[in-house]
Amino acid sequence: MNALDGKIALVTGGTTGIGLASAQELATQGARVFITGRRQAELDAAVASIGASASGIRADAAVLSDLDNVYAEIAKQAGRLDILFANAGGGDMLPLGAITEEHFDRIFGTNVRGVLFTVQKALPLLSDNASVILTSSTTSVQGTAGFSVYSASKAAVRNFARSWALDVKDRGIRVNVVSPGPVRTPGLGGLVPEDQQQGLFDALAAQVPLGRLGEPDEIGKVVAFLASDASSFINAAELFVDGGMAQV
Repeated sequence: MNALDGKIALVTGGTTGIGLASAQELATQGARVFITGRRQAELDAAVASIGASASGIRADAAVLSDLDNVYAEIAKQAGRLDILFANAGGGDMLPLGAITEEHFDRIFGTNVRGVLFTVQKALPLLSDNASVILTSSTTSVQGTAGFSVYSASKAAVRNFARSWALDVKDRGIRVNVVSPGPVRTPGLGGLVPEDQQQGLFDALAAQVPLGRLGEPDEIGKVVAFLASDASSFINAAELFVDGGMAQV
C-alpha cells in the first residue's frame, strides 16, 4: 500500500521544478493530485507527465479570484483536500539601491500574499489532520547580495508556519516548511543569462558541503514525507533540504 493512497493533494506552481517533481512524487505514492500554473500549455504538459491521477487548474496564486476558482473546482471534483503544498513563488535579483515598487510588490504579492490566501481559502476544504506544506528557502536565514526582497519573503513564509500551526491546532492540521538550498531548476537558472548559468551552478555547488546542487525530486521526496503519516508528530517545523549549505 502506498503511503498516500486515497489522499487528495494540491500543489500550487506545479508545472515545473520543485512543484512538478513534488506532484509526481505525491502521485507515485498514491495521491490524487491537482496542480496549478499560470500558462495552459505548461499546465497540460505537466499533467501529462504526472499521469492519470493528476488534474490541472490554470491559476495565478497572486490573484485571489483564481484561488477561489481552484477551490471551487476541487470541491466539485473531490470534495475535500488532505494535502496542500503552497509552493508557487519566485523572484529575481536587484541590489538595495535598485529595488523598485514593482519588484517588491510582485515578489511579496506571490510569495507572501499569495501563500497566505492560498492557505486561508483552503481551510473550508482541508480535512481534519491535513498536512499543509510551505516552500521557504535557505535564503531566509542567509544573507545574499541582490536577493533581499526574495529572502525576506521567504523569512515571512517561515513564520507563517509557526503562527498558523497554532491557529489550526484544534483541527489537528499540521503546517510545516520545506527550505531547499540551490536546486537545479529553470527558476534558478533563470536568475542569470543563459551563458552564465553553468558558472552560477558551479559557484553555488561549491558552497554546499555535498559539493553539488540538489535535484527537484530530492525535494519532492521530502514534501511527500511531510504529507504522510510518517511525519505525524512534525509540526511548525522547517526541514532544510540543502546538502548542508545553511547548516555549517
